[in-house]
Amino acid sequence: MLQLNEVTTSYGSSQVLFGVSLSINPSEVVTLLGRNGMGKSTTIRSIMGLTPASSGTITFQGKRIEKLDSYKIARLGIGLVPEGRQIFPNLTVYENLVATASNWNKAEKPYDIEDIFVIFPRLKERLKHYGNQLSGGEQQMLAIGRALMINPRLLILDEATEGLAPLIREEIWRGLTILKSKGLAILVIDKNLESLMAIAGRHYIMEKGQVVWSGTTAEFRVEKELSSRYLGV
Repeated sequence: MLQLNEVTTSYGSSQVLFGVSLSINPSEVVTLLGRNGMGKSTTIRSIMGLTPASSGTITFQGKRIEKLDSYKIARLGIGLVPEGRQIFPNLTVYENLVATASNWNKAEKPYDIEDIFVIFPRLKERLKHYGNQLSGGEQQMLAIGRALMINPRLLILDEATEGLAPLIREEIWRGLTILKSKGLAILVIDKNLESLMAIAGRHYIMEKGQVVWSGTTAEFRVEKELSSRYLGV
């Protein structure tokens, strides 16, 4: 579904990604792991065209996308839940959800408001609340719901549960498990390893702008030193 091949990306004269290659198959949940500042968010920004790749190729469902504008990439079926959530603070929960709702890919059963409430029941209770009246966890649920309303084929989450209380994190992971059961492909960045291992089948670890390890959950658990070598503080 998604293929990055030898992608390099720079911010001005500073190169951040050095030949990143990774892939995601349909209905697969994949993680992107690594310490802060190792290039995970830049990889996502390159996928979405927010920080275009300097070289290499990015292919989504057989179509080259590394030169496309961000809105065109979204319309192809990639939904982004960015770090920091970036919901509309002066719109209600309802307005946030319907503001960008679309079905560019002509899904047979497009998401509607009630579908979002099944995944995140808490949002139904906050339907008329403004974005800036929500807790951090509720804002994250809303950001995921908003991304789903464009009916993506691939959902990308940058720091899915960072800074959230344990009970709220559980609600987020429960929601992502529901989406996995529906066959939605997901690429997720997060630091909660056990939750990631429970939902994802494959993992990529990044260090200094490169993928230094990739493998399955079973392989990750066997290689005990991976966490301390690449993920520890």
